[in-house]
Amino acid sequence: MPSLRLPSRYQEHWRDALNRLLLALPEDTGPVLIDCNDWELHCDDLKDLKSALHNAGHPLIRLQSDQTSTIVSAKALGHDVVTPSAERTVQETSDDATDALLFHQGTLRSGDHLQAKGDVLLYGDVNPGARISAVGHVQIWGRLRGIAHAGCEGDRSATVVAHQLRPLQLRIADVVARGPEEQPQPGLMEQARLEQGEIVIEPAAGIPATRN
Repeated sequence: MPSLRLPSRYQEHWRDALNRLLLALPEDTGPVLIDCNDWELHCDDLKDLKSALHNAGHPLIRLQSDQTSTIVSAKALGHDVVTPSAERTVQETSDDATDALLFHQGTLRSGDHLQAKGDVLLYGDVNPGARISAVGHVQIWGRLRGIAHAGCEGDRSATVVAHQLRPLQLRIADVVARGPEEQPQPGLMEQARLEQGEIVIEPAAGIPATRN
């Protein structure tokens, strides 16, 4: 599949480089995969990128990224996303480096256990009886009603973020808590983190950045 790789954010802004990259593509290239490199792109960025590709005669067929913001924004717009380190099979542990982001699309059901050696981003719900765990952050673009364990190898700076944090059990490093009983505020993501040795749940300013 023809691909177009955006420059690193430390080299050149992708908007400045895009026209040059598009002109370098053969006219008969057709649909392309965009490798977003290390850019954290939001919905407006992806809409502009898609429009520029369309105007140049190269429809966007797929995106590649391991940045949380880009993945979430792309899925919100209905785009197909692949991650260099992705493993999409439940009950299978990622064999990639510890700083990799494991992306999984689909709801975890009772008996499922999704594990990651770095951060994990789930695009779906965690139902009662299902588990999700990560050495780093646990990020859920959906509802957490099962069991989540962030920092499962002892990282006390790890967090759990979800649209609704109502787990049967919540763990960060070696600290265990139950989810709150009160209803969440509508429209707000929630974050669980450690503060003075206890798990606190609060509105989330955003999903935490992946570890690079």
